[in-house]
Amino acid sequence: MKFEHKTDREWFGISEGPLDFSEIHEWVIRPDCGAVSLFSGCTRNHSKNSDGVVTRLEYEAYESQALESFKTISADVFKQCPKVGRVAICHRTGVVNVSEISVIAAVSAPHRSEAFFYTEFLIKKLKEISPIWKKETSKQKSNWI
Repeated sequence: MKFEHKTDREWFGISEGPLDFSEIHEWVIRPDCGAVSLFSGCTRNHSKNSDGVVTRLEYEAYESQALESFKTISADVFKQCPKVGRVAICHRTGVVNVSEISVIAAVSAPHRSEAFFYTEFLIKKLKEISPIWKKETSKQKSNWI
């Protein structure tokens, strides 16, 4: 990964290349946590913002600030639920073709309810506060959304 922060409990990355779902899954597992929840966001072939079939997305990020936002989000998770084991947020930049993964959020926790809840929390907060932008391209046009 081009930009990365990794500790015993957190892994954040921004990559120009493909994200490794299996590697993130293996890392987030802990023996004291019975649940692992992973979310992967993939480029789909249509959008309400598009005038037709989406052919690709392109992401740009203010990398250092995006990593700082991931740290802020993670700190919120650990503050709200100290039982959470590990948190991972990894995002692509550059061109992401249809069906490719653009973002992965992962949480390990003692129970599934916390793992599910905080995985969704990661994605919602990332979309809310992280300086990452996407350009959607269809056959007819491209636009930043």
